[in-house]
Amino acid sequence: MTDPELIAKQLAFIETMVAELRRLARPAAIESDVREERFVAHTLQMAAQAALDVASHIVSDERLGEPQTNRELFALLERSGWLTAALAARMQAMAGFRNLVVHGYLKVDPRILRDIVENRLDDLLEFVVGIRSHLTRPN
Repeated sequence: MTDPELIAKQLAFIETMVAELRRLARPAAIESDVREERFVAHTLQMAAQAALDVASHIVSDERLGEPQTNRELFALLERSGWLTAALAARMQAMAGFRNLVVHGYLKVDPRILRDIVENRLDDLLEFVVGIRSHLTRPN
């Protein structure tokens, strides 16, 4: 059984990270200010990691499958009705972004950071709403 308190804490953390990005980030400065770039990259990484933790917890506890990658966590949630196909695809992209930041495969393009801050934060909030609404459905 999925632990609703654990999930609630992670979802609230995602909301906090999004709120901080909206309040503190200066998207226009990302390309010229290394501190801004790192703040945005790592705050987004923490939010994406929290979403992955939520997805992993649900997939494991609900026995939805055996994902081979982080991206597959969101595909399994979509197949099981926790997320829409469109949101699952956007969260898979967020997982890919998180991998770039965490593993340092490549320097993250500042334009990508700016795009996420300016256009993709609602994806994280939509994930929060989707998971919460699924948890509160009567069985």
